[in-house]
Amino acid sequence: MGFLGNLFGGNDRQLAETKYSGRESASQSAARARSAGHRNGGATRAARRGQSWEDSDRAQDKRGTWYRPAR
Repeated sequence: MGFLGNLFGGNDRQLAETKYSGRESASQSAARARSAGHRNGGATRAARRGQSWEDSDRAQDKRGTWYRPAR
């Protein structure tokens, strides 16, 4: 650990276990936030993209740009 590490308290996980027992460290909090960020909204985004594709496909069918629609 370098000079700045000693100056500012060192390992925050070690401090969380000793001085601040019962609290989570800043590193653990950041890791939890990062991992939660990876799980947010994936299914929602996929559903929106699928719905967008479906809407554009139906619009193309109604326009009849590449084939003559049935009457």
